[in-house]
Amino acid sequence: MDQYPFSQEDLRQIKDHGLTVEEMERQIELFEMPPPYLRLDRPCKAGDGITVIDEKRGQELTEIFEHEAPKRICLKFVPASGAASRMFKTLLRYLSRREEILREPVAGEARRGQKDAAELVTFMDGIRNFAFFNELGSVMKQKGYDVDALIGKGEFTEIIGFVLTEKGLDYSNLPKGLLKFHYYPGGSRTAFEEHLVEAANYVTDQNGTSSLSFTVSQEHMGEFQDLLEKVKSSYEEKYGVVFRESFSIQKKSTDTLAVDMDNNPFRREDGGLLFRPGGHGALIENVNDLKGDIIFIKNIDNVVPDRLKPETFQWKKIMGGYLITLQKQLFRYMEKLASTPDEKTIEKAMAFFGEELSQSVPVAVESASPEAKKDFLMGKLKRPIRVCGMVKNVDEPGGGPFWVKDEAGESSIQIVETAQMDPGSEEQQNIFAASTHFNPVDLVCGLRDWKGRPFDLRKYVDPKAVFISGKSKEGRDLKALEHPGLWNGAMAKWISIFVEVPRIIFNPVKTVNDLLRKEHQPG
Repeated sequence: MDQYPFSQEDLRQIKDHGLTVEEMERQIELFEMPPPYLRLDRPCKAGDGITVIDEKRGQELTEIFEHEAPKRICLKFVPASGAASRMFKTLLRYLSRREEILREPVAGEARRGQKDAAELVTFMDGIRNFAFFNELGSVMKQKGYDVDALIGKGEFTEIIGFVLTEKGLDYSNLPKGLLKFHYYPGGSRTAFEEHLVEAANYVTDQNGTSSLSFTVSQEHMGEFQDLLEKVKSSYEEKYGVVFRESFSIQKKSTDTLAVDMDNNPFRREDGGLLFRPGGHGALIENVNDLKGDIIFIKNIDNVVPDRLKPETFQWKKIMGGYLITLQKQLFRYMEKLASTPDEKTIEKAMAFFGEELSQSVPVAVESASPEAKKDFLMGKLKRPIRVCGMVKNVDEPGGGPFWVKDEAGESSIQIVETAQMDPGSEEQQNIFAASTHFNPVDLVCGLRDWKGRPFDLRKYVDPKAVFISGKSKEGRDLKALEHPGLWNGAMAKWISIFVEVPRIIFNPVKTVNDLLRKEHQPG
């Protein structure tokens, strides 16, 4: 493409974001290219890309983790900047009507098949079972309202207003991590607090230090820090640990340039360029900054009450033990390959690469000389490694595990999102429909090489695996660019291992009514 003629003011904006003209031109070029769809070969299934761990092996891996992990720097990484507003879309829609919200008329709409009305009835009928109900009642009482009386009369306008707006809990303007998720007799816990409890149980080192890192929005950084200061000492005392926590925000340098429908830089009304957050894939920069050996990654809303945590902890340890086991083997082979290995050692390393790491060996390499095989292995094994939990398909959104072919025809296992597949290809859609598992975002990552040096994770991103979506600004349509997803394109060149995990480890909260599921309720 021809160099775009940016003005001096444009250049200042670009520099202020920590970006370059070359990067802007690269991004504009991505908008002009055909959609970067992946080429699916087949779904990963148990025994073909997905490892199934039985009870005996699970116990062995748990013991390995419990013995080895305290000697390492283990860290829990939680993307926690997600807004809660999407949890309350239905409630916000009704509140915006400026009409009285009464249970009986809404129930009538629900009986006539209106989905939003049915969701609202579920919320109204379950109101006392939310972990935030006691706090809601207290706030309303301070303002002269009796929540129980209003529930009895089926009048929910004020109740919903106090849940969502700043006159009460202000939940529609908070991130998910600050919402009360689970009720306990001693006090309800936020999703943020549940992650503290998790960390205390599987990322504590031999000195009793439990490390966590949260990515949050700049707007809510202070609120997270205030909550941590309020609860930290009580959880440290209860679990016998010392928390070492950090907060980070998505870097300004990961913002992307928006374009208009003709792929020219989108201009705001004042003539300036429009930059947008680059999506969760931008967080690979935050992960890259972490000083850890093993990193557990899990979404902020995927937590359960204490009564269901033991199985979650067990599978974290199983996955961690599996990672440590594979790393040890990989590091031994790397050490041997770096010297002068004999042909038998090279063949064993090749078998490990194909069988234990679920990697595809090109036909040309299979028949190559020992020296060529050694060079191939040295390049392929010197990469970060991740063990990813995979759940058998249920009616939940999420990416899935697939064998994917690259431009050279080589296959690798990848986590694939719907947006990465060609909607016009019946063949590709059929492959996707045949999938048996999906990704619940449950990852254990090894970030150091065989010499103990941290990888530069930015080198293992597929830069073409971007997402382009339609948005609007100031009443005009635009195209927005998102970086390769954190567990998709941002980790495309990692060594990936898929492990089947039980359904109980996946309990996301996408709508407020999800908190009424039995998995989020007291026993």
